[in-house]
Amino acid sequence: MDELLADIVAVTGASRWQAVAPRGFVAGRAGLRPLLVPAARGAAELSLYVEPAWRRRGIGSRLLAVARDRAAGLRLVVDVPAGSPGEAFCLRHGFRRTGSQRRDLLTYCDVHQAWLGELVDSEHPGYRLAYWTGDLPDIARVEDLLRVPSRPGNAVLTAADAAGELAAYAMAVVDTPFPGPRARQYGPAVLPGHRGRRLGPWVNAALIQRLQEVHPHITEIETTASHDDDARRHLGFRPFRRARLYELPETESRP
Repeated sequence: MDELLADIVAVTGASRWQAVAPRGFVAGRAGLRPLLVPAARGAAELSLYVEPAWRRRGIGSRLLAVARDRAAGLRLVVDVPAGSPGEAFCLRHGFRRTGSQRRDLLTYCDVHQAWLGELVDSEHPGYRLAYWTGDLPDIARVEDLLRVPSRPGNAVLTAADAAGELAAYAMAVVDTPFPGPRARQYGPAVLPGHRGRRLGPWVNAALIQRLQEVHPHITEIETTASHDDDARRHLGFRPFRRARLYELPETESRP
């Protein structure tokens, strides 16, 4: 059968897989990421993409199966464009719709670098910026990531630190299963007790700057729309698309 022409290969050191066809062509990709938002604990974000010419051959189902085995005990969450092949795939495989959201996009060619640098260098008394880069582990807490040394990897984290206490953070992930030079941003999030000090835009600006330094091939950043639209627009984000949210209930690994 056609699907047997593609081997599912794990990417070393990460919860990512590729469907490799003859001559090394990557026909599909899948990945799992921990969700760092406290309300989303017990869930992992699924990304899955199959090249159009290789769809309807069982490759997506096989990639989903290996991801479900790795995510045993966790719910899988995903966002897909409305009416897309991705949404049809979710419905065929038992995902349930949980909501919708707007996605925003920043393009680096629209960013004024000198202005961005001034924003990052602005003073926030009592706070300092902290950075981390590396590959996200399957289970991660921001505080734990900041305690380990940085290394080359697919994630960039910026945080505001107040005398050793985490105050705010933002993260971007590259090397997603989707093709193209685009990163996915998560946050910024500002912890209770530190709000009202413009820490969110600060760590977000620092993330935009650091991401370009660490991964210069990235030209765009996509993120979930924020309740603080004015701050996002100030940084250069613009409305991009509507997405529907789906979730696959907690599953057990297969014997």
